[in-house]
Amino acid sequence: MNAPMPVNIAEKLATFSDHWDPRIIGRYNGNEIRIAKVEGEFTWHSHENSDELFLVIAGDFGIEFRDGMRRFGPGEMVVVPKGVEHRPVADGECHILMIDREGEPNTGGQPSEYTRTALKDI
Repeated sequence: MNAPMPVNIAEKLATFSDHWDPRIIGRYNGNEIRIAKVEGEFTWHSHENSDELFLVIAGDFGIEFRDGMRRFGPGEMVVVPKGVEHRPVADGECHILMIDREGEPNTGGQPSEYTRTALKDI
């Protein structure tokens, strides 16, 4: 077996500039490791059958829940439990890493203009 190569997240983030369009940078145990640049408000959604992990790499990131807003800074993470409605919000451009179940739509079961049916591997 060949030893796996490291993934440089900063280099991967430098390859694109659009917002709310996650890229896949790795896979493990049926999960996708995704990165994205985000700015403004996303759509309300939930993931019925899987949790979703968010890790803030850079910027001022928040997730609005039905009971209020939670703010996160670089180096902080949160796991949104399956079935919990949430809406990511970014004041200015943020860089985030997410872990989702392989093939899970980025908007869960609530399609919107932000839905990406096929994520790019970079």
